Amino acid sequence: MSLATYIIKRTIQIAITLFVVITILFFLFRVMPGDPTAFLLDPKMSPEAKEIIRKQFGLDKPLYVQYVLYVRNVLKGDFGTSFYYGVPVFERIKELLPNTLLLWVPAILLSYFIGINVGRRIAWKRGSKEEYIMIVLGLFFLGMPIFWFGMIMIWLFYHELGIFPAGGMMTPELWLDPSTPLWKKAADIVYHLLLPIITLSIGGFAGSMLLMRNSMLDTLREDYITTARAKGLKESVIRDKHAARNAMLPIVTAMSISLA
Repeated sequence: MSLATYIIKRTIQIAITLFVVITILFFLFRVMPGDPTAFLLDPKMSPEAKEIIRKQFGLDKPLYVQYVLYVRNVLKGDFGTSFYYGVPVFERIKELLPNTLLLWVPAILLSYFIGINVGRRIAWKRGSKEEYIMIVLGLFFLGMPIFWFGMIMIWLFYHELGIFPAGGMMTPELWLDPSTPLWKKAADIVYHLLLPIITLSIGGFAGSMLLMRNSMLDTLREDYITTARAKGLKESVIRDKHAARNAMLPIVTAMSISLA
């Protein structure tokens, strides 16, 4: 199978998966007890006023019509109005997206960087004590709730060591001071991001490490690896330029899905 065919196949699979998830979410909320608009309704409101609110959200229409409108709006990027904030959901997403990307993208890239390099190394040293230790650590982090690990990191680096702040995106006093240079503001954001990025990276590297290890072990059984050894190539060249490169395809796919 060529790379282009593989990418097309995976793209179709992802599209089908997203469609199934959207459908499940729609019907899941519809079968739950209660009225979705109950959060907005005052018990003292008249039945007529309640019905007007239901019509505003399209809840007076048949279920299949609601579903078609829901899918159409999702594909258009129209996620409706937030019951909690009272503003369009997309506007709220635009407001919070920059901070989310600043935190999540570096954390994902760093976790995959660690996982790929560690997975490549332990696959090459299969049966060693290093592989055993890293697999045990990987399974530990894979099954560990990330929020629990985050609380431990806050307790250690904020409460005990006082190295990083416990939360927030910036220091208000620094940003409210008009004389603060731009580079200092940028450094302040990075300083606040370091602990959560490190936490997410350490907590999330296990999946990519185990995936890279398994992919490397499959690749090492291929004939071209035997041929490379027969040619007398250095072990580091065989590992990095022949085995690791060809073992990267599942990792790239997984990372693309994580970033998406």
